[in-house]
Amino acid sequence: QVQLVESGGGLVQPGGSLRLSCAASGSIISIKTMAWYRQAPGKQRELVAAITSGGSTNYRNSVKGRFTISRDNAKNTVYLQMNSLKPEDTAVYYCNAGIVVVTTLYDYWGQGTQVTVSS
Repeated sequence: QVQLVESGGGLVQPGGSLRLSCAASGSIISIKTMAWYRQAPGKQRELVAAITSGGSTNYRNSVKGRFTISRDNAKNTVYLQMNSLKPEDTAVYYCNAGIVVVTTLYDYWGQGTQVTVSS
């Protein structure tokens, strides 16, 4: 069994920073792409940033230059450093990872962590 556990969400003022973490644990053979998604009330879940096992990254346009995704493969952990936060960044943030268990690739999700940007 595999789990993704997120941490680091909270309430921050506009212009502030937060760092999200997501650690994978369990019977992991390897982890492919890891990503962060977010879902605001009344809106669809959207991709925020992704990073491959080789370190290639991509970001949605609205967070480019403000957010940085990184990963520590030794710790099976992905991070999202969020700077210059805006009220429109308010959402539940979800970690996602493609994880090989035995010989099969599965798609896993974390439980979500709330990020609220407000004065």
